[in-house]
Amino acid sequence: MTTTPIEQLASLRVGTVEFISPDRIEVQLDIESPDSVALNTGTPRNFPRINGYVMIPVDLGFVVGQVSWITIQRSPYPKRSGFQDFGLIDLPFPLRKMELQPAGTLIASEKGYKFKRGLETFPSVGDIVILPTETQLKSIIESGENRRVYIGNSPLVGNAKVMIDPDRLFGRHLAVLGNTGSGKSCSVAGLIRWSLESANISKTKKDIPVNSRFIVLDPNGEYSKAFADKKEANIYSVNIEDGDGRKQLEVPLWFWNTDEWCGFTKASPKTHRTTIVHALKSVRSGNVFEEVSRQSELASFVRTAIDTIQVCKASGTPWGKFPLPKNFHQSFEKLVSGITSEDGFSDDLNNAIQAFSVKANELIVARSGQYPHYDYTRADVDDLIALLKEVYLKAGGREEEFLPTDEDSPIPFSGDNFVRSIEANAEILNTTDYIVTLMPRIKTLLSDVRVKKVIDDTSLELSDWLGEYIGSDNKESLTIIDLSLLPSDVTSIITAVIARMVFEAQQRYLKLNKACLPTVLVMEEAHYFVKRYNDDAENTGPTTQCCKVFEKIAREGRKFGLGLVLSSQRPSELSPTVLSQCNSFLLHRISNDRDQELVQRLLPDNMRGILREMPSLPSQYAVLLGWASELPVMVKMRTLPEAQRPQSDDPDYWNVWTGAKERKIDWKSIANEWQNKRTE
Repeated sequence: MTTTPIEQLASLRVGTVEFISPDRIEVQLDIESPDSVALNTGTPRNFPRINGYVMIPVDLGFVVGQVSWITIQRSPYPKRSGFQDFGLIDLPFPLRKMELQPAGTLIASEKGYKFKRGLETFPSVGDIVILPTETQLKSIIESGENRRVYIGNSPLVGNAKVMIDPDRLFGRHLAVLGNTGSGKSCSVAGLIRWSLESANISKTKKDIPVNSRFIVLDPNGEYSKAFADKKEANIYSVNIEDGDGRKQLEVPLWFWNTDEWCGFTKASPKTHRTTIVHALKSVRSGNVFEEVSRQSELASFVRTAIDTIQVCKASGTPWGKFPLPKNFHQSFEKLVSGITSEDGFSDDLNNAIQAFSVKANELIVARSGQYPHYDYTRADVDDLIALLKEVYLKAGGREEEFLPTDEDSPIPFSGDNFVRSIEANAEILNTTDYIVTLMPRIKTLLSDVRVKKVIDDTSLELSDWLGEYIGSDNKESLTIIDLSLLPSDVTSIITAVIARMVFEAQQRYLKLNKACLPTVLVMEEAHYFVKRYNDDAENTGPTTQCCKVFEKIAREGRKFGLGLVLSSQRPSELSPTVLSQCNSFLLHRISNDRDQELVQRLLPDNMRGILREMPSLPSQYAVLLGWASELPVMVKMRTLPEAQRPQSDDPDYWNVWTGAKERKIDWKSIANEWQNKRTE
């Protein structure tokens, strides 16, 4: 038996529009509308619950409304004057009412229905309200193009599949937020795994690997187990053991730039930074010799002197306003005293030193006396630089080392050479007294056996590191970086260096290839590394520096193909800059008031109703909203097998207490490992 469109609408009717505004619609439910299950719709259908959907027919299709509340309105007097319910006399009868938040418009098309956010036509008072069919419900939830990755089902919409577009989800940054134990780590692991599985099924050529790149920064060591079954996964750790399939984490000192060195050492911008910049420029230029001898020490000193004079020349210090020339002259006098001939030097070197000394003494004598003029001419400075270069070359230096070198270029150098470079530059810059607090931090880092393997490799090729950590050509790349065993004082800086290296590699790839290389950087427990800070010029600690790196990635990463996924249990502690750049959110259970308030500000006023469920969401349930979803939708995430879940389960107190599960204790072995003691 066929039904007409009007009859079909009548069978789905549940109420009538009673009040309407741009952000709110009130509906009076019909007496005969179902309380729980509608049986008159052809197939049994659940009546919409809170945050479910109903529709109002309009000219362009259907206005989709999300249910925000349902109530019973009672009164001692009749509410339906002139009507008789069920053929009875006109008596007071409780009426049910419902409030809707306009969500969008459902438009019929040749392929079915298409959902569109926003309303072009508003309904009128008296318009009917109907239940959506199964097809219409799925069209609302599964709306949007390129929905390729299946992540879960919507319990509010007949368990319709929730599919996402990876370009939308990862391309404009994603924040996965929720309390501990709410399932966010499983969601992150699942999003990576399900995306790779979907890509493998849909790849254009079946004989080629998935050309993907995921980099997971894991501060708690949770994800190694979750991806142990994936042979292509590279798992890096601080301390590796034979046979565990892990690789040694390597983030050499020569990767670190000026900001990272200043952040780690907590260097003052006014006193320490200049010395560090000069030292990095010198050591990357090759101005510190591995083989220590009197001649090599002289070469190192002279090369530092050349760099210092060139910097002064560029700033105009030798001929600037008083007392700048005087300060330059005093530094120059100290410099000259450190360049002297010795019997062990070659004749050519001693002759070059003698030529420099004659010119230098001539300039010094000319600026002595009772009322000297300290100004130097440009020609004087150029002559000094030329003579010093000659001394440097005769002492074993190379001509190509005079080419300009960026202090932040990843050119290898050893930690010992860096220390010598700092000391040499501090002596020339007259900042020796200021580096007293700086040097112990660097020397402690270099002597720490816990991180020596991580930072001390000067033979590592930059191209090899990029290929291993980011991915090589036509290869599925999944990199898990276990940071759990790093000392706390270097964890933030190591994380910052890795993130920055990935970002700058993406920049250079785009510059050379005129196309971006899609890469996803995942940060677990982001509140430790992307922590809000006071915008203070003196605030240059390692945590602040790490946060600034991620802020830059959040602002600029998209145009270079670098997507960011942040997972955190404390959104209120995250950097506002980073959080504001996340266009998609996957929200698990959040109970803290401050965190709830922050999250609610992410949504328009008329769509915040669904977030009221966050404090009571069961584990595995989440709300997907933002760029990746046409409208906020509740999702029951797909279940991961036990072996594929991150190691973040709750402690098993009872079974341990009762002996159901055994726990052996050997504090000696733990202490030995902790103290780096060798065991027999």
